Amino acid sequence: MFFDHIEAAPADPILGLTEAFNRDTRADKINLGVGVYKDEDGKTLILKSVKKAEQLLLEGESTKSYLPITGLPEYGRLARELIFGAGSELVDGGRAISCHCPGGTGALRIGADFIHQQNLTRTVWISDPTWVNHYQIANSSGLNFERYPYYDRINHNLAFERMLETLSQAKEGDVVLLHACCHNPTGIDPTHEQWEEIADFLAKRHLLPALDFAYQGFGKGLDEDAWGVREIIRRCPEVVISSSFSKNFGLYSERAGVLTVVSADEKTAAKVLSQVKVAIRTAISNPPAHGEKIVTTILSDRDLRAEWESELRVMRDRIRRMRVLLVEKLKEAGAGDFSFITEQNGMFSFSGLNKEQVEKLREDYGIYAVASGRICVAGITERNVERLAQSIAAVVMAG
Repeated sequence: MFFDHIEAAPADPILGLTEAFNRDTRADKINLGVGVYKDEDGKTLILKSVKKAEQLLLEGESTKSYLPITGLPEYGRLARELIFGAGSELVDGGRAISCHCPGGTGALRIGADFIHQQNLTRTVWISDPTWVNHYQIANSSGLNFERYPYYDRINHNLAFERMLETLSQAKEGDVVLLHACCHNPTGIDPTHEQWEEIADFLAKRHLLPALDFAYQGFGKGLDEDAWGVREIIRRCPEVVISSSFSKNFGLYSERAGVLTVVSADEKTAAKVLSQVKVAIRTAISNPPAHGEKIVTTILSDRDLRAEWESELRVMRDRIRRMRVLLVEKLKEAGAGDFSFITEQNGMFSFSGLNKEQVEKLREDYGIYAVASGRICVAGITERNVERLAQSIAAVVMAG
């Protein structure tokens, strides 16, 4: 037999958590595991701007023919505007090329394939902790990975000095993967001063920055969340960026992502584009169209873009409000000082809870979180935050 020696793979920690949550019959259960935005009613709704764009597409679309290998040129240009700013020379100057990939994950994978196929390096340095799929993508692409420390568990902040100390071991040409904003899973981002130091460090040591930009607009704002990326671009002539429209447009199932590669000059960028096309062609042939056309329609229309930015602001503000409210309720419940949660950004928070406390929350209270203590703040609502805080206080005080 060909397949009888194959062993079952371990369950995905996030998807497995969702399956367990769905099996739970308790009416007051709370899911803080899955990384999707939910409104106050616990629903992941389609944005109004997206619905309007889809109506325009439905009325005007005349073909379902293949897209170019790299997607629509305007989609890439608009993505670069969001990343670099409308006034940047990288939008139309020729040094930066952008390709539509199936989601941020697809962009990461195509980028890793490109790096491996062109023998740019054998090693990528990845934060510890990180989104677990980063490690798997590196390995599946034929790359080795090393970890650099990121989270200070005692002080609940960025382990900045240890991070740079460890990265000083990287060899010239190695790739350093950074979360551009809203670090998953910790929610901790570098300060402006730290971003400047990181950018100088990468440039001085001739390391290739690779940025995972999955949550633009979910932290402090579209431009504010791009601050670190733009500082690195000012100092490093070559950068690889994987961005996603899953979160900020709510297009989770449409798989609308972008791989952008910045080169030192236009001539090199043209060569890079030709090789990225090969990586895309061998992986997916052509990208999906619907999500890409939604994004392009919204960003190209002044009124739709304004409405989208307003909806994005509502999502961002609700997450921030839930952070503050949770900290207040935890203090009232006697759980201690959790004020560090308000210093984090985006959908995720490292709550400080350990594995045993997370298990007790699930078993005794029907509250589901990742074993590391990561919680999705978007799963908190004004209706469940009181019970959540009291439950956390109970497990914390129980030791």
